[in-house]
Amino acid sequence: MTKESFLLEELLREEEELQFVSFTNETALDIGLAIVQRAQAAGHAVTIDIRRGGQQLFHYACSGTSADNDDWAARKARVVERFQRSSYYLQVELQAAGRTIADRYLLDPTQYAPYNGAFPIRVRGAGMIGTIAVSGLAGDLDHLLITAALRDYLHAKGSLIEDTV
Repeated sequence: MTKESFLLEELLREEEELQFVSFTNETALDIGLAIVQRAQAAGHAVTIDIRRGGQQLFHYACSGTSADNDDWAARKARVVERFQRSSYYLQVELQAAGRTIADRYLLDPTQYAPYNGAFPIRVRGAGMIGTIAVSGLAGDLDHLLITAALRDYLHAKGSLIEDTV
């Protein structure tokens, strides 16, 4: 198994694990604030955007971010909306294939950014209902910031399904 194949499987397991029983506007606020607190505690400047369908439920830009971060978050979220997978999943998949989003899917890279930092919001029994996007950190840290906050939130609510494998 290649490194990329292993990571893709891990990302799929993570998406299965980090699902909600329900998702309200208050849920978006709680998660958004949790991400802000984590970022600020680590001294990171990020932009956070949480959407359900076409409605923006939470948006915050830490000091030190710019409108470019808003654009990156929107472009990464479009990838999740289109493929119903994390933007990190698409990043790894495209890298493994040696392709770009433009040549593989004929999508404009000024509108779609297949890089880590956007994650699908899934409700068990309903499917994907929205996106959480973060922009501002290097490497896979945007993705890790989202998933750590989701894991903590779902664990605190008692709705985190532990991996049984």
